[in-house]
Amino acid sequence: MHGIEFDVAHMLAGTLVLASFMMLYQDRLPALLNVYALHALVLALSVAWQAFIQDAPHLYVTAFIALTFKAIIIPVSLHRIIVRLGIHREIETAVSVGLTMLAGIGLVALSMVVMLRITPGADALAREDLAFALSVVLLGLLIMVTRRNAVSQVVGFMSLENGLVLAATGAKGMPLVVEISVAFSVLIAFFVIGVFLFRIRERFDTVDVQALDRFRGERR
Repeated sequence: MHGIEFDVAHMLAGTLVLASFMMLYQDRLPALLNVYALHALVLALSVAWQAFIQDAPHLYVTAFIALTFKAIIIPVSLHRIIVRLGIHREIETAVSVGLTMLAGIGLVALSMVVMLRITPGADALAREDLAFALSVVLLGLLIMVTRRNAVSQVVGFMSLENGLVLAATGAKGMPLVVEISVAFSVLIAFFVIGVFLFRIRERFDTVDVQALDRFRGERR
């Protein structure tokens, strides 16, 4: 692999991790959704670049799916959902943003140490892409754990899935049928979650998941 090919792939994967940190930092839902759209756009560019350097045309379909559904359709739909739900406000967090960012840095360091040590026989690009992908997955989990708003937890889940796609493409591609099935699974999950959000709003007049905990406590 030529130096420029490696550098661009490395830059795109690193930018995806940076976009995950930007999502951790956001405290308002519209801004969080905009950053998620950027996250998905960077993923689409990364997959398209992998398709080019691996000479794997089917990955262009994967990049198109990521661009169309994850970077455009899902963020626009979520924007409309929060407008209909009337939840243009700050995102409530379980811990402070500062502590969350420090935890995120620790998770990225852990990902680098673990993946680079357990993949000594892989080529350099695959090793680093897997390390970046694990970082994105762990940061997505961190978003889900530290955010109390159900919409932001949905965004965390979808950013986690972006990390899995990065891992699959970085490890010399994935079968097209797998990516299509994953994309439809994510879309089905998105529609189910959308219905779930409307039901929470209708029942509790909020999408704060703590309302569910309080409701369970009252029922007991």
